[in-house]
Amino acid sequence: MTSWARTMTVAPSTSIRVFVVVGPPGRVMAHPFAPPKETDVDTDLGASQREHWQSTYERHPHMYGADPSEPARRALEVFTARGAHTVLELGAGHGRDALWLALRGLRVHAADFSATALEQLARTAQEQGVAERVDTHLHDARTPLPLADNSVDGVFAHMLLCMALTTTQIHALMNEIGRVLRPGGALVYTVRHTGDVHYGTGISHGDDIFEHGGFAVHFFDRALVEDLAAGWDLAEVEPLEEGELPRRLWRITQTKPALH
Repeated sequence: MTSWARTMTVAPSTSIRVFVVVGPPGRVMAHPFAPPKETDVDTDLGASQREHWQSTYERHPHMYGADPSEPARRALEVFTARGAHTVLELGAGHGRDALWLALRGLRVHAADFSATALEQLARTAQEQGVAERVDTHLHDARTPLPLADNSVDGVFAHMLLCMALTTTQIHALMNEIGRVLRPGGALVYTVRHTGDVHYGTGISHGDDIFEHGGFAVHFFDRALVEDLAAGWDLAEVEPLEEGELPRRLWRITQTKPALH
């Protein structure tokens, strides 16, 4: 396997470091289970979803507004209670949550697969005076994270794990999260679940992935949540609703066991 990296400037004094891996996936932490093998999943779905999100951010800049999400507020409480200083947000988009966390004193690694969204985030970080506390990473969740082992105190992901990822890819991503998270650190993430009104409807891509309006969602059941918490301390699975539909979510908090 070979890899290379380059830096792409997206705003004054702000850059995105792009990591490209050629060959099989990078090292993945051992896990005490074998993830299930999905069948009949559209292998081109991830690429088409990336293009769809890129186009959406181009047509609707700052589409989610400036106010933080409720899960981000909860994540800050969790991170603060654990004395976190550096955190990673997966699926940061144009940055409403990443920037809010940075404004509250955290150092934030903001990762997303849309260059357009990260350009919007970087410009806003400059405008808000937090560019020095925000690092942007152009990153596809199906590839290894561009961070060192045990390098962040917390990880936040609002509806990133339930995007167009297969079950195997979700397990691999969880292993990567565990790799970069320091012992004792917390992961706070949200997913749409099988109690959502859209589950089982729209275009089926297999593996509990259904597409509506061009957006594909992997709907979680409780068994998947439990599988992903293997080797972690599962602290909370909290139901919540968001949006006009409403979308039905779980907010999950789990921690990486501390070293003894």
